[in-house]
Amino acid sequence: MRHIPYGYKIENGMAVVDEKEAAAMREFFEYYISGLALMAAAEKVGLKLYHGSAGRILRNVKYLGDGYYPAIIDRETFDKAEEIRMSRARALGRVRELKGKQPDPFPTRFTMPVIKTVYDDPFEQAAYAYSLTESEVAMDGTE
Repeated sequence: MRHIPYGYKIENGMAVVDEKEAAAMREFFEYYISGLALMAAAEKVGLKLYHGSAGRILRNVKYLGDGYYPAIIDRETFDKAEEIRMSRARALGRVRELKGKQPDPFPTRFTMPVIKTVYDDPFEQAAYAYSLTESEVAMDGTE
């Protein structure tokens, strides 16, 4: 299993650019930006990936460089690929806007007093415990 992003290797405890893999990453971004589909761009540069993995590569900010990883992709290329990715996702209806906290359609707050009776039959015990349950929410959803 690979833990280091494609295009890098570790030498003496430091992440360094693997030039052969980095060239493939740059081509992958360029093919995608030029209009190839995600998987077609990956296959064209020899990457054997799943669709989700290929998409994560396009969103991986480590390719821009940080304190540990040197830059492989420039900001303009990275941003253009993300813009195209989002545009394609919107066109396919794959972008969902996050909604604020929605009210719980099924109130689930209950109280139950301490169980004082113990039955040998587990079904009787369960029925007894269930009978002690009291809802803290009215049937109309108000508290």
